[in-house]
Amino acid sequence: MSSTTIPPVSAVSSSTEVSLGNLSAEPQGEPQGHGGVNRLPGTVRPLLVLAVPVLVEQTLALGVGLTDKWLSGNLLPGPEYLAAVGLAAYCLAFLPAVFAVAAVSVTAIVARAVGAGDLKLAARATAQSLLIGGSAVAVMLLAAAVAGRWFVALLGLPEASSQLAGDYLAIVLPALPALMLTQVGLAALRGAGEMTTGMVVMTVVNLVNAVASAALATGWGGLPRLGWEGLAWGTVLGSGCGAVMIGMVLFRGRGHLRLTASDWVPDLTLAKRLTRIGLPAGWDGIAHAVCQLSFLSIVNRLGDVDAAAHSLAITIESLAFLPGSAFQVSAATLAGQFLGAGDERRARGSVRLAAIICTLLMSSVAVVLGLEADRLARFFLADGQEEVAAITAGLVRIVAFAQPPLAVFMVFSGGLRGAGQTRAPMIVNLSVMIFVRLPLALFLAWDSIPLPGGAGSLQGLGLGVTGAWYAMAIDLLLRGIVLTLLFLSPGWSRSRV
Repeated sequence: MSSTTIPPVSAVSSSTEVSLGNLSAEPQGEPQGHGGVNRLPGTVRPLLVLAVPVLVEQTLALGVGLTDKWLSGNLLPGPEYLAAVGLAAYCLAFLPAVFAVAAVSVTAIVARAVGAGDLKLAARATAQSLLIGGSAVAVMLLAAAVAGRWFVALLGLPEASSQLAGDYLAIVLPALPALMLTQVGLAALRGAGEMTTGMVVMTVVNLVNAVASAALATGWGGLPRLGWEGLAWGTVLGSGCGAVMIGMVLFRGRGHLRLTASDWVPDLTLAKRLTRIGLPAGWDGIAHAVCQLSFLSIVNRLGDVDAAAHSLAITIESLAFLPGSAFQVSAATLAGQFLGAGDERRARGSVRLAAIICTLLMSSVAVVLGLEADRLARFFLADGQEEVAAITAGLVRIVAFAQPPLAVFMVFSGGLRGAGQTRAPMIVNLSVMIFVRLPLALFLAWDSIPLPGGAGSLQGLGLGVTGAWYAMAIDLLLRGIVLTLLFLSPGWSRSRV
């Protein structure tokens, strides 16, 4: 497994690796422009070295969802399977919010520690974060065992679709420790500037998931034909392989991280530090998950057709915001490492450059998706689901216009979190979601909005899932504007973690 690693800022390397240590001084003959971004190779090259492997990794991770959606739409009859896999995917995507405290804080601490050359602190922080994440997983599994089926039913799908989603999650949820190990371990490696591991791991996860899901769903190669449940078992097998690989990497050492037995001794001081940084992001993740699932329940109550179109459109839209995920991670890593080296100017400049490149990429992909929306929708659906395909294509075109502000929001929130400023993105996320997206989605999507306590109802526009997506596009626009204003303020790059 080859490694693409950003060495510590404090260590000026003569090797061929990209070294941030070489960036602490201005290149010969280059003016010191504001923000450190004169398209200097010393800023652009580390940014791309960090972003490209993560972009590949995120593309491969998306392949897991694409596989399940294609199998559900083509091999399993009726929109209820696609609606159920969409609900399950939402739950799995937001379940990691329970260990966001560990994942976000470990990126910030490891990036600062590596930037300052304190590799022992980076290793201890990684181990303590895994302990914190493990505790959160235990609580989550207990809650799922007690109230999992009730929670799935609460999300509003028709009974048959809800039962399918519950069956899927009952198989996948025991793999939550593996998901935690993979997410927190990769977050630590990214903070250290080691990006290739995630790309390799997600290649394996995607291949195992795709092959196992297809084989178990259809009975290929003499395997039992499990149908719908085969998709879930493929996800479990892929997740398990990813966790084993991350565990081996952390204990054998990769980049600037290598865990030893002493790193696992509970360190209350470091745990408090990690919790202080990560708790706002954890609350943000949990609250955001609740809001997103509330949004999903608004759509689910419109019926299987609208829910299936929503599920498929989200997957297609993911192709557009893949660069956002990659440059969000690179912005967080560079901001943390540059600030750890005391270079505020380069920290701000690297985040700004990441936002510019990301916006251009996401806008370009959005144009392609808008033009090819009909063809993409039909690819995922068997004959006889023309209504789902038509609605899906319309949703993709709506959200295409929201990709530029989404790019800005993702990168700037990553930069702020990499600097340890986790409260501001949390407040922006929750405020816009609660006060804009959810009430606007209700008004635009439903014909009638029941009032609490049987006090009657309000008249809505009844636009169905299309109205809900108009509300989502407005939400993304507002968040992009607010995060831009926060990034332009001087305070975030002067914080201490």
